Amino acid sequence: MNMVFYLDTPEFSGISFPDVATPLGEQLVNFHDNVMFVVVFMTILVAWILYSAFYNKNYYKYLTHGTSIEVIWTIIPAVILVFIAIPSLQVLYCLDEVTDPFLTLKAIGHQWYWSYEYGDFKDNFIEFDSYMINSSDLNKGDFRLLEVDNRVVLPINTEIRVIITGDDVIHSFTVPSLGVKADAVPGRLNQVRFMIKRGGLYYGQCSEICGSDHSFMPIVVEAVPMPDFIKWVVNQKEE
Repeated sequence: MNMVFYLDTPEFSGISFPDVATPLGEQLVNFHDNVMFVVVFMTILVAWILYSAFYNKNYYKYLTHGTSIEVIWTIIPAVILVFIAIPSLQVLYCLDEVTDPFLTLKAIGHQWYWSYEYGDFKDNFIEFDSYMINSSDLNKGDFRLLEVDNRVVLPINTEIRVIITGDDVIHSFTVPSLGVKADAVPGRLNQVRFMIKRGGLYYGQCSEICGSDHSFMPIVVEAVPMPDFIKWVVNQKEE
């Protein structure tokens, strides 16, 4: 049986993107890859032109004088920028698209922890704080500076909206594997939306310097099937 392993957590010396689990995250990674291809191609082309002009004096006069070359290096960059701008705007509009979510989660940034509110349940308003677990209390296999005492539990294959704000200073709610990043600004409500395609644990951190313990307010999202999410809601009500 073929096993599929996903890289949802940070790894030592990792420089690539994590394996995203949302459609919006996939669009962001694809846009990055396409733009990076253009950037590498243009870098090689310009380096080759500079090398040719430096070692071959005949090239130099064609690159510095003449109306034709001026027109060429004005039109070509403009076309390249249009080629990059169109998919960029498409991704931006997709990120800001407003849909009718099944579930709304409110995330509030504090110095230095997160609190969460589930307000869609009539008889069961779920609210809890989420603090980082100290290194001395970690279990085997846990991630240092990333584990929390209370995880955010969300259902998979469901439209989810997260309303984000701050209680004291500016924070930033960021989960790379979900393609989510939004500032938590006091007195203002920002929102992001996503749909998680597979179950698992997704780690994030505050990405806005917010004080001395900025590095110690992680985010952990646990994505589960809908029946397990309903059981979790019932258990929260009983507690």
